[in-house]
Amino acid sequence: MTAFFYGVFLSLGLIIPLGIQNMFIFSQGAMQRRFIHSMPSVLTAFVCDLILILCAVLGVSVIILAMPLLKAFIIFMGMLFMIYMGWLSWHNQDNLCKNTKPLSTRAQIGFAASVSLLNPHALLDTVGVIGANSIGFSSKEKIVFTLGCLIVSFIWFFCLSLAGHLLTKKDRANVSMAVINKIAALVMWLMACYFGWNLYISCGWNAWKYLIGLL
Repeated sequence: MTAFFYGVFLSLGLIIPLGIQNMFIFSQGAMQRRFIHSMPSVLTAFVCDLILILCAVLGVSVIILAMPLLKAFIIFMGMLFMIYMGWLSWHNQDNLCKNTKPLSTRAQIGFAASVSLLNPHALLDTVGVIGANSIGFSSKEKIVFTLGCLIVSFIWFFCLSLAGHLLTKKDRANVSMAVINKIAALVMWLMACYFGWNLYISCGWNAWKYLIGLL
């Protein structure tokens, strides 16, 4: 039980802070006309967390963190992705008054997978933290630890989407969604700046020049 609750509280500490993934899940709960229609984004985010957590526990994250060039590439692509997603979120906020259609199931799956798997924070920090904390457990304890992390992930995404849906029911004018999308865009652009600075601190200007040259 110690390993289970350790996984629960560790996962809570990592998943609760404001981020692009949470903002997207919340927004889908708010945008869909029926709550059940937001389930594709919830389930996709959970499956992505499942993949990342299993990679962490199985030690795949150690391989990623041990390859400086791969790490730098992930950070750089994540920075570009955050800039692009911030632009989409900002313009979506501008189009709310035009009755923008809710995302389809396919679009929800694609966006949820993108904000989950192309986020360097999830790939490097979250995976690294969970992987490092799982090392001290035995095989059976690791299974319980992983289960605790996964239960928190599913419940959190489900409740986050539900909260967005309930908020929209009380906010017919979509004022809250306009504010949420604007905040999400700003958060993504700030994260892009953070990733860019982190890349410079870790690898210097030479890495910047090399990665830009790949474009």
